[in-house]
Amino acid sequence: MASTLTFIFVFLLISTTAIRIWLGSRHINHVQAHRGAVPAAFAGNISLEAHQKAADYSAAKTKVALIEATAQALLLAILTIGGGLQFIDNTWFNLLPGNEIIRGALVICTAMLVSSLIDIPFDYYKTFTIDERFGFNKMTPAMFMSDLLKHSLVGLALGAPILFAALWLMQGAGEYWWFYLWVVWSVFNIVMLAVYPTFIAPLFNKFTPLADETLKVRIEALLTKCGFKSQGLFVMDGSTRSGHGNAYFTGFGSSKRVVFFDTLLSRLNTEEIEAVLAHELGHFKHHHVIKRIAMLFFMSFVGLALLGWLMNQAWFYNGLGVTEMSNHMALILFLLVSPVFLFLLRPLMASYSRKNEFEADDYAAKHADANRLVEALVKLYRDNASTLTPDPLHSAFYDSHPPASIRISKLAAYTG
Repeated sequence: MASTLTFIFVFLLISTTAIRIWLGSRHINHVQAHRGAVPAAFAGNISLEAHQKAADYSAAKTKVALIEATAQALLLAILTIGGGLQFIDNTWFNLLPGNEIIRGALVICTAMLVSSLIDIPFDYYKTFTIDERFGFNKMTPAMFMSDLLKHSLVGLALGAPILFAALWLMQGAGEYWWFYLWVVWSVFNIVMLAVYPTFIAPLFNKFTPLADETLKVRIEALLTKCGFKSQGLFVMDGSTRSGHGNAYFTGFGSSKRVVFFDTLLSRLNTEEIEAVLAHELGHFKHHHVIKRIAMLFFMSFVGLALLGWLMNQAWFYNGLGVTEMSNHMALILFLLVSPVFLFLLRPLMASYSRKNEFEADDYAAKHADANRLVEALVKLYRDNASTLTPDPLHSAFYDSHPPASIRISKLAAYTG
């Protein structure tokens, strides 16, 4: 059974990496093949220069993503069937042969640290080479390192209690430890939704109340019309790090906030901002956030139940390069390899997300001016250098938002 698992894992790891490279190569070729002319639907609003910039930006990001995917696959193979996890476990056992929970936490933290370290050079290159070249980067190396340190400390502060709770429950809560952990995990996520806007997000960005009174009156009228109660309207200093613009809701229950990037406010007029907000309200009215939370809870329930069974199967460890059964090795193995087994579900998740975007657009078109939403989207596509001609198969596999041409054509039914 162990050899069978090894074969399946290696096959899936190679196959999924090959699929990612194939899809990325298709996407690069497709956007470059359509680089020479702006799609007819956008010809009046987006210049050829802006269209070509978007094509080149998309191709540059995808090329790096392909290299990163290959590096991640190699590292995963080294950690699992290459014996890397077993080496980490043996090292900590020699250094700290006592408390199994503390040792287990250190093994998991070390493995996660090694996994995350490979992403840092790629993130740095994307920020200071690609985004810099295309005029989006506003960060300095010092700010990059500061953000990295803060993210790491926040992640450790929030993740360590959950990790210790998981190992403690796995050790002493009996057969149904996984159910108790699921309850703890679910409560933790709900609490995080409530506290993130007030206590965590301000660690990375500055949030100030919306000062434009004219815009504020229009937005509050729209919120009231749509039955949305928020803690306030805020502007985030996104321009300190990036030239990209966005708007979003954050929080849960009474802690909900409406947040605008300052870059968005500088590019869109009042009616366009109102239309973008109406789209975000569409997500709220269709309960998309609640549905996604429910989906997350369901998937984590199934995943933990599966882990509860796998941790007692010797072939699960042996087939993935680990010689001794233990709670912490079961947990870290499951966390590392599950994305490989779930990779082919990505198109389903992307399709569901795109369906939500269409529903939000439909709501926005009915509660704001559809023409203004189209104008806002075109500006965002242009200013964010979002390609107008993605490869259809690549888009179907990865994109959480519909391609620009399809999205605009659907909205055209409301614009007359």
